[in-house]
Amino acid sequence: MNWRIALPAITFLAALSAYASDRFPAPAVKEWVEVETKPNGEKEEVKFMTIDGIMVHETDPALQPPPPVVTPGNPAGKKQPAGAPSDAIVLFDGGDLSQWTSKDAGQETKWVVKNGAMMPTDDSGPIRTKAEFGSCQLHVEFATPAEAKGISQGRGNSGVFLMGQYEIQVLDNYENTTYPDGQCGALYGRHKPLANVCRKPGEWQSYDIVFHRPHFDENGEVLKRATFTVFHNGVLIHDHVELTGGTGWEGPHAISHYVAHGGTGPIELQDHGNPVLFRNVWIRPLAG
Repeated sequence: MNWRIALPAITFLAALSAYASDRFPAPAVKEWVEVETKPNGEKEEVKFMTIDGIMVHETDPALQPPPPVVTPGNPAGKKQPAGAPSDAIVLFDGGDLSQWTSKDAGQETKWVVKNGAMMPTDDSGPIRTKAEFGSCQLHVEFATPAEAKGISQGRGNSGVFLMGQYEIQVLDNYENTTYPDGQCGALYGRHKPLANVCRKPGEWQSYDIVFHRPHFDENGEVLKRATFTVFHNGVLIHDHVELTGGTGWEGPHAISHYVAHGGTGPIELQDHGNPVLFRNVWIRPLAG
């Protein structure tokens, strides 16, 4: 090995690790033992531990506030989608597209709402939220066309983009093969899903996504990669996967790299020339 080449990489990784330790420190844990007297007079040693200054199993709500109460959404029916939790921001509930806009600045979207679902029209281009988000939990339901046409990437093609940047592929891969890192559920070009969980064409499907955004330094270098945990139709297909770079198409055998951006961006749905339907889109912003 040429250590003159390898050492700068090692130095960079060490610096990145040091930055991560400062920016995202591990919990501070303290442990000790005290001798306590039982009611019968016997002595016993009792272990104590604090995590970030809070006692394990602390019951005082002033010291360890309980988590907020969130009412889950109603379960899905055969024809109706599941409801959003009470603290979610509902981006589309089957009504209108008032929270969405065109990717082209100053232009209204050409997407339409039909029977409670949103869908692209001919040459409408992608649609994106007016609001911007960073790390989040995102729920999206979609249905590829019931009449399956085409093969590989030409069948039910669309995508869900976090921050307008990072794509989870939407594709009809029910008895339809394509390259694994571009099939339904893939982090496009970067990471294939753990399983193919596609339902039949025309049936409603769901993505539940936990996304933590990347962080960049003042020079545009990546300090912390984005991570994805994704459930497709309730099945885990990405388990806290670190995204190694961008997901933009750069040819049949190349994908984009990270490009520095701000801390928030829109949720974007792709128009790839296929009339893919979307419904029940909601989001819960997360820290980090």
